[in-house]
Amino acid sequence: MMKRQLLSFLFIAVIFVANAQDAEKEIIINTEKAVKKIADTTSNGWKRKGNIIFLFNQSNFNNWLAGGENNMSGNIGLNYDFNYKKDNLTWDNKLIASYGLLQTKNSDFQKKTDDRFEFNSVLGKKAIGYWYYSFFLNFRTQFAKGYIYGKDANGKETREEYTNIFSPGYLTFGPGMFWKKSDNLKVNFAPLTSKVTIVDQNFTLPNEAYFGVEEGESLRYELGFYASAYYKLDIVTNVSMENVLNLYSNYLEDPQNVDIDYTLNVVMRINRYLTTNLVIQTIYDDNAFRGFQTRQIFGLAANYGF
Repeated sequence: MMKRQLLSFLFIAVIFVANAQDAEKEIIINTEKAVKKIADTTSNGWKRKGNIIFLFNQSNFNNWLAGGENNMSGNIGLNYDFNYKKDNLTWDNKLIASYGLLQTKNSDFQKKTDDRFEFNSVLGKKAIGYWYYSFFLNFRTQFAKGYIYGKDANGKETREEYTNIFSPGYLTFGPGMFWKKSDNLKVNFAPLTSKVTIVDQNFTLPNEAYFGVEEGESLRYELGFYASAYYKLDIVTNVSMENVLNLYSNYLEDPQNVDIDYTLNVVMRINRYLTTNLVIQTIYDDNAFRGFQTRQIFGLAANYGF
C-alpha cells in the first residue's frame, strides 16, 4: 500500500514538473514575443531632427604687398529629417537647403557660393528582414538666378542669366525595394524610375538642348534605373561623416552614361554651437555638362540643432 502511494506521488510529481517546465517555456516564449513587440513599436510615430548652420568668412587687406582682394562671404544651410514609423510601415523624409553669397571689392556683382534645394521621400512597407517594398520621390532645384560671367571689350565684368528657380528642376519618382538597417544606413533600388526635367522655355538656346530639354519644350521625360544610398558614421568622438549617393541610368537614351550625385559632409564638433564643416559635392550629368561638376565648402559654422 505504501509503495503504491509513493509511486502515485512520484507520478503526480513528474507530471507537475513537466507541466511546470512547459508553462515556464511558454512564459519565456510569450515574454520574448512581448519584448520584440515592444521593441518594434516603441519607435512608432514621428521622429524629427534638424540642424541649421551659418558659415561666415571675411578677408581684408591694407597695403598688403603680397596681394589680395577684400571679400566677404556667408552661407546658410538647413538639414532636416522627419521620419515616420508605424509597425511595418516606414516613411523617411529629408529636406536639404543651402544658399551662399560672395562679395569682393573689385566686382560689380555678388556671386553665389551655394544654391541648393532638395527634398527626398521614401515610403516603405516591410517585406522581410530589413527589406521594404518602396515608393520614392526626389525633387531638386535652386532658389535664385544663376549667371555666366565674362568681360566686355572694355574689360568690364558682365553676366548673363542662365538658370533660375525651377529652371532647371528635377523630379524623380518610382517604385522599388528599400533596405534600411537604421536611420544612418539605408539603400533604395528603383528599376522603373521616371525622371522629369523642368525648364523655362525662355532659357532654351537656338538649335541647342538646355539641360537635355529640346528647343521650344519645357519638359524632358526619362525612364530608367535609380539607386540611392545614405550612410552616416562617427569617425572619432565629435567627428561625423555623412555620405549621400544618387545614381541614375536612362533606358531611353545612352543608358551607359550614368548620372552621379555624391555629397560628403564632415562635421567636426567644437562645442554645442560651433563646428568646423567640410562639404564636397560631385555631379556628373551629361545633359547639363559633359564633365564633372564639383563644389567644396569649408569653414567654421555656427549651429542650431532642433
